[in-house]
Amino acid sequence: MKLAGWFVALLLLCPPLWASDAMPATPSAATADAARGRKLLLARQDTGCVLCHQLPGFKEGGEMGPSLLDVGARLSPEQIRQRIADPRVLNPQTFMPAYFTTAGLHNVAKSLQGKTVLSEQGLEDIIAYLLKSPS
Repeated sequence: MKLAGWFVALLLLCPPLWASDAMPATPSAATADAARGRKLLLARQDTGCVLCHQLPGFKEGGEMGPSLLDVGARLSPEQIRQRIADPRVLNPQTFMPAYFTTAGLHNVAKSLQGKTVLSEQGLEDIIAYLLKSPS
């Protein structure tokens, strides 16, 4: 039984081998708007991004999460999308919220159950801003 418990713990702590670090574009990528993405990044009550990350074009920002300055030079749009949509795929221990999934979430208020934090369009708008924005 000890071996089975160890195996279960390993599965919970490590991303599956088939997990991808990239998520393909959604249909809303075609109408992504960087200006809307900028607003979402700064919306403390809606996304909270600015609370944890240094953001391109802003003097203020948190230092808890990685800097998003020049993130487009380090990651592809597909990699950025995955990290926003569900960062747990890459790091099950992350404290960053899953913004575009409802799978595996616990203790969600009844009024928010089954709803994602970001809409498909919001996700793509944020990516558009991060890819176009100045350092």
